[in-house]
Amino acid sequence: MPSIRDEFRSPIRSGPKPSQTRRVVTIEREGGDRQMREYGRVPPDRPTAGPLPYEGVWRFTAPSVDASVPQARRAVRDLLARQGVPAADDTVQGLLLIVSELVTNVVRHAALLSPMLAVEVAVGAEWVRVSVEDNHPYRPKALEADQGQTGGRGLLLVREITKEAGGACDAEHTATGGKVIWAALPLKPAVTTPRWDPSAL
Repeated sequence: MPSIRDEFRSPIRSGPKPSQTRRVVTIEREGGDRQMREYGRVPPDRPTAGPLPYEGVWRFTAPSVDASVPQARRAVRDLLARQGVPAADDTVQGLLLIVSELVTNVVRHAALLSPMLAVEVAVGAEWVRVSVEDNHPYRPKALEADQGQTGGRGLLLVREITKEAGGACDAEHTATGGKVIWAALPLKPAVTTPRWDPSAL
């Protein structure tokens, strides 16, 4: 049986080809990824000759057990490094924390109905997206902006990391009756307004 790292060596066979990922961000699922389509658009100032070397979509499966949490984190970290994805250190650390939280969420709350989970990484010219899919039908609401402090702490952390980075996240149903939770972050950190420093006057 191939290990997580073996499965993660090359882009997945199904779904969008690497050359399509700048327009098609993820495998089409029931309902579509409305917000994510914004991340799939080609920047107006970018040549359309072809994808950048680091662009692509990768997917692997793992059992819904505790050991898969650090394994998934390492697999995503190694993939980003191997592909030479030009993500800022803060972005990479945020993505790895998101992966850990999403896989942990499956292990704790969905393993009974979903003994296996799937992790997908999609890298475009300006963004990187991670998602975790399972077969449990419950769609958590903790990622919704109007949920305040309700819901799982892990998913609230995912929402806060994504918001701070200027990205987007959501939870959606899949065509097979399960769910996928995804988060997309820009490769370059979001530009934030500097704090006012009275000593600078």
